[in-house]
Amino acid sequence: MIEKLISFSLRNRVLVLLVSAVLFGWGLYSVQTNKIDAIPDLSENQVIVFTEWMGRSPQLVEDQVTYPLVTNLQGLPEVKYVRGTSMFGMSFIYIIFEDETDVYWARSRVLERLNSIGNMLPEGATPTLGPDGTGVGHVLWYTLDAPGMDLGEQRAIQDWYVKFALQNVDGVSEVASFGGFQKQYQVTVDPNKLTYYNLTVPQVIQAVRANNNEAGGRKFERSDIGYIIKTTGYLKSAEEIENIAVTTNNTLPVRIKDVATVQMTGESRLGIFDLNGEGEAVGGIVVMRYGENAEEVISHVKEKMAEVSKGLPEGVKFNIVYDRSGLINESIDSVKATLIEEMIVASVVVFLFLFHWRSALVIIIQLPLSIAIGFILLNAFDISSNIMSLTGIALSVGVIVDDAIVMVENSYRHLADASKRNSE
Repeated sequence: MIEKLISFSLRNRVLVLLVSAVLFGWGLYSVQTNKIDAIPDLSENQVIVFTEWMGRSPQLVEDQVTYPLVTNLQGLPEVKYVRGTSMFGMSFIYIIFEDETDVYWARSRVLERLNSIGNMLPEGATPTLGPDGTGVGHVLWYTLDAPGMDLGEQRAIQDWYVKFALQNVDGVSEVASFGGFQKQYQVTVDPNKLTYYNLTVPQVIQAVRANNNEAGGRKFERSDIGYIIKTTGYLKSAEEIENIAVTTNNTLPVRIKDVATVQMTGESRLGIFDLNGEGEAVGGIVVMRYGENAEEVISHVKEKMAEVSKGLPEGVKFNIVYDRSGLINESIDSVKATLIEEMIVASVVVFLFLFHWRSALVIIIQLPLSIAIGFILLNAFDISSNIMSLTGIALSVGVIVDDAIVMVENSYRHLADASKRNSE
């Protein structure tokens, strides 16, 4: 078969050259469109279900949240196994699917099941899906460099401005905020005053909730003019909360400030984020969406950061802590340089041993063509250009060179023998 293939190629050299040119052009296109990352994504095909039920012990979260979710999510199609983890105020469920399962099909199946079991969970515990990313999706970490600004203000800028802007970048699954204080109004109730006014904590909570609301009225006409009525009832300051009436005692209103103190403070924290031992910092983690091109995502995020920086307060700027693009570029450039060096060395060695430039030209043409076809296969199997895949290509260059040297040397020897016989 090989002899027939060689004979066919020799008789149809134009066709062989045309096919080679097409494959080389296709390979160049594949090189430009192939996804680039530093390391291969070998993580499992999983969907994460996160449930927050703050203030409860891990055992209570395990019994009332984690266990019901795990038992009901085990019957999903194409599920390998379900893992559950409980901690203080939080529950994590990891549903591992078969490797061939489409990740978004899996997420839709999990979401359907969550809609049917939501009533089994205690009040206030609402399960949500985690980001559609993987364990190696953390492509960029940043902090806000804001000298003179307190941690609460920095976290507010991160949560209400920076985060929403960066989440709009193509390929970004989530921007997870960390550090600082999440601002909130805290009402600290005095139990002695509650007893004096014969009130309970649920009454105080209901009073605050009822007064932090807006409602719409109806439209009415007056003097041929239409008016739309609405109420503005959102609380905007601690003073407004203090003046909320909880009940009436002998025609006198009992306000929040009569039974409690109201102050602006931060939400309770289970940890802090320290940057290089220089103090606390506020920032975010950019999580790449499943199957995206890491290099493109990082590039687009940096472009968006430059745009977002124009709207930041004076003196506030981004400080990139971790950027995978540096590792990606260094890895790819190193492997590319190795491939070029191998091609040059192989061609020079063949030329020195055979002293025949046409034979060396065969090696020079064969190596880039083989590598181009390799990138076509990488795209066909959705494999990114990373350290592992490119190293495999670099190692295969030796096999390609060996094969080419044997074939070229054999052809050269036969041609030399035939030429010698003809001369005799």
